Amino acid sequence: MSNKAKKVGIFTTPVCVYCKKAKEFFTKNKIDFEEYNVIVDEKRRDEMISRSGQMGVPVIDIDGKLVVGFDEKRLRELLGIK
Repeated sequence: MSNKAKKVGIFTTPVCVYCKKAKEFFTKNKIDFEEYNVIVDEKRRDEMISRSGQMGVPVIDIDGKLVVGFDEKRLRELLGIK
C-alpha cells in the first residue's frame, strides 16, 4: 500500500489533546510516523515555527505538506485513506 511510503512527522507536546487524537488516527490506520516533542526539542520547535508560522501543535508534515491541527479530512486526503 502506498500509505506506508509517505514520510509522516508530527510536532507535539505531551499535554496536547489533538496531538493524541492525530497519533491515534495514524496508529489505527497503520501509518508510521515520527514524533517530535517541541517542549524538549528546541531545534524541532524552531523548525516547526519557521515552516508553519505556528506556535500551536500539532503541526503534521506529510511528505513536506503541512497540516496545522488535527484535520482528519485533510490527513485522509494526503495519505490516500478513504
